[in-house]
Amino acid sequence: MKRIRCAIYTRKSSEEGLDQEFNSLHAQREACAAYISSQKHEGWVALPEHYDDGGISGGTLERAGLKKVLQHVDDGLVDQIVVYKIDRLTRSLADFAKLVDRLDAADASFVSVTQSFNTATSMGRLTLNVLLSFAQFEREVTAERIRDKIAASKKKGLWMGGAIPLGYEPDGRTLKIVPEEAETVRTLYDLYLQHRSLTAVMDQAKRLGLRGKARVEEREQSDGQSLALSVDVATSATTRLAAGFSIERATLHYLLTNPVYAGRIRHKESVHEGQHPPIIDPHVWEQVQQHLKETSSRKRGKGRGRRATISLLAGKLVDETGDKLTPTHTNKNGTRHRYYISSRLIRGSGKDENQKKAGGWRLPAKPLEDQIAKAILSHLRGRLPVDLLINPTTDAISKIGSQLDLLDAQSRAKDASVILTCIEQATIRPGAIEISLSPELVADTIEISEDELNPDVLTFELPFQFRKRGVETKLVIGAETSQPIDATLIRSIAKAH
Repeated sequence: MKRIRCAIYTRKSSEEGLDQEFNSLHAQREACAAYISSQKHEGWVALPEHYDDGGISGGTLERAGLKKVLQHVDDGLVDQIVVYKIDRLTRSLADFAKLVDRLDAADASFVSVTQSFNTATSMGRLTLNVLLSFAQFEREVTAERIRDKIAASKKKGLWMGGAIPLGYEPDGRTLKIVPEEAETVRTLYDLYLQHRSLTAVMDQAKRLGLRGKARVEEREQSDGQSLALSVDVATSATTRLAAGFSIERATLHYLLTNPVYAGRIRHKESVHEGQHPPIIDPHVWEQVQQHLKETSSRKRGKGRGRRATISLLAGKLVDETGDKLTPTHTNKNGTRHRYYISSRLIRGSGKDENQKKAGGWRLPAKPLEDQIAKAILSHLRGRLPVDLLINPTTDAISKIGSQLDLLDAQSRAKDASVILTCIEQATIRPGAIEISLSPELVADTIEISEDELNPDVLTFELPFQFRKRGVETKLVIGAETSQPIDATLIRSIAKAH
């Protein structure tokens, strides 16, 4: 009789209850072990190795336990994977197809203890696909519920977590004022109303020694275990409070535009009355917003004393032939117009015949930068509740949402530099742009660990159109490409008919 080596795989989406002596993973393992024992006459043998993933979503394959069991399958150490239910293995139809191909290549299979069907028949495969479709549907519905819960809670003025603003500290689902930090916030607002310049406020803040929110650091204990250091126990020898960071331009702008200081809560484009006390009088806050709006709408760039504009995508743009797009500019009526242009158009006739035939690109820089930044933010927001994180939690989603709100505010203030630095490479070809984001820079930007990111969502493709009519050039990137209707073309077709 052939000996069939069975690996028991267990998974639980949330971390709730994992610290209990007997939890869901143990219950799944017992049920699988009992099923394997009932098939002893078929030569089934349970392997002693544990393949467990606690607190990890089934919407990704980036799971330590799953990787381990699949590696053992590839190495010929496992003949069959036994799970309690199909959705313990995966909740994604696309991921399941990859798993089946990998198991088939290793001449292995899998069994669900509570869902008995034969995948060798067409009806069995149909049943399996239906079950997986419902599992994927359940995961997406859960993500929608989280989004709706956050939106409804913010509408009621509740604090849903995220980066804690200077001047406040969490108090359940609201915020309470930290008097020392609140005084710093009031001083910064007063300085802006006095000078009407972010640069002048930064200089004054540096002169006055104003700092951002202090944070608690971690350090290694002598036994090698990491200890989170608490501010409460200031007398402890292991406690250390890191000095607050200096006030930078982006931080200052976010602080001056954050409605939380006027006692409000922002959710995407909407602002709701919050349940926390304001640090800044709402009328003063509105006055600051008006000044900022007027300052940003002033025309810049004329005169010899202007600062040079940095091309944020320099070195990151390539075309379909692999040729880099180089920043360049022209001056017209005293105004500088920036472009990204294929290097071969600057060098002249190149040696590569494929590049010669491909022609070249000449794209207006500012619209390209703004639309790519907007598309990246839209992509990260869209993937956040479902599969941006390997192990999504309500607090993590809320925290990242707050960081994306900050980036969105900076982008609307014509500062897309932070989000564009996350790009590793952008490949432009007719009809599409492929974006590859740096996991390290994305993790730093949204203030999470790189290990928490799902690497599958960091590469994506956007529809792209480059329209030129007379002297007018228009770039359309992202979902908008399918929306505009060319009325002139429709009239021309009608006349032709």
